[in-house]
Amino acid sequence: MNPSDAHLLDLSNEILLIVLRKLNNIDVLYSLLDINNGRLDIIAQENTFTNVLNFVHTDNNSLIDRFCIYILPRIHHNIKYFILEPVFMERILRAAVYPNLTELKLFNFEQQIASKYFTDESSLRSVFQQQIASLILVNNDKGARIDPF
Repeated sequence: MNPSDAHLLDLSNEILLIVLRKLNNIDVLYSLLDINNGRLDIIAQENTFTNVLNFVHTDNNSLIDRFCIYILPRIHHNIKYFILEPVFMERILRAAVYPNLTELKLFNFEQQIASKYFTDESSLRSVFQQQIASLILVNNDKGARIDPF
């Protein structure tokens, strides 16, 4: 094979996985799912890329839209841990049912937002009470204390 003729798809699955594991899993999922290549689609759905999803520092609405509409419903059963900011939390948690989701880490969480999501009236409260075994809130309010349950 001529080196100038080498293509990504010429790599074995093992080598392709090694390369893709060096990338951010959000980027792998966004780039490889639904691109009409069954092999890449299967590789992107590996637990390596779908167990923990970190959306912190994501401010791209079109990326979040694509995840909520197309990607999360396809990989919902693999997701065990979300790392989110409150601005997208509700959209992401409502995009699918996550039967294996047990951990949630929320960044930039302010007390006023906590009171919105951890009250009896919150539609997400049942998810927090019945499913989440580990909830980490990273609070930005100086001197504020959050007791979610």
